[in-house]
This record gives sequence, C-alpha cells and structure tokens, in this order.
Amino acid sequence: MRKMQAAELADHLITAKPLLLDVRENWEFETCNIADSINIPMGQVPQNIERIRAAEECVVICHHGVRSAHVIQFLQQQGCENLINLEGGVDAWARQVDPDMPVY
Repeated sequence: MRKMQAAELADHLITAKPLLLDVRENWEFETCNIADSINIPMGQVPQNIERIRAAEECVVICHHGVRSAHVIQFLQQQGCENLINLEGGVDAWARQVDPDMPVY
C-alpha cells in the first residue's frame, strides 16, 4: 500500500489531480474536508467501485488513516490500482498543512 504524509500530498497536488476519496461519514466530511475531495462513506464504497476504478490515481482519506487503509485493502482485492493512503488523515492535514481547518 502506497502512503503519503500530509505535506507530501500537498506538494503532490500542485502537479497532480488524483481522485481525493474521503471515506468518512457525511457529518465528518461536513465538519472539515480537503478541497476538491469527494465523500463516499466507507459503507458505500462497494456501490461506487467503478467510479473509483476509473481514476488514474486515488488518494483515500479518513480521520486518522485507519479506515482509509481498510478501504484500500478492499479496493486492491477488487483489482483497483494506484491507491494512496493519506497517513494521519484529515487530522494530520489540518495540523500540518491547513491550520485553519477544524479538528475533531
């Protein structure tokens, strides 16, 4: 499983446009999110697999990086490739990249 730290992802987003897949629950996404990310809660990922598979590169995001790791394992079993786990999730993003983002 490929992993990226928050600052590394911020640099990556300067030149790349991966699918930013946030697998947290809707209320979590509404609390805070990374710009241009889409929200597909973990339990809805199986119904949206074709959308995910179509992406050239997909960064999977959750609160701390645990749920996203589980989603990546599932997606890999379904044949998806070019998946990246945001280590530390949006919490790390808020603390390292966007200090104005709310944390919870």
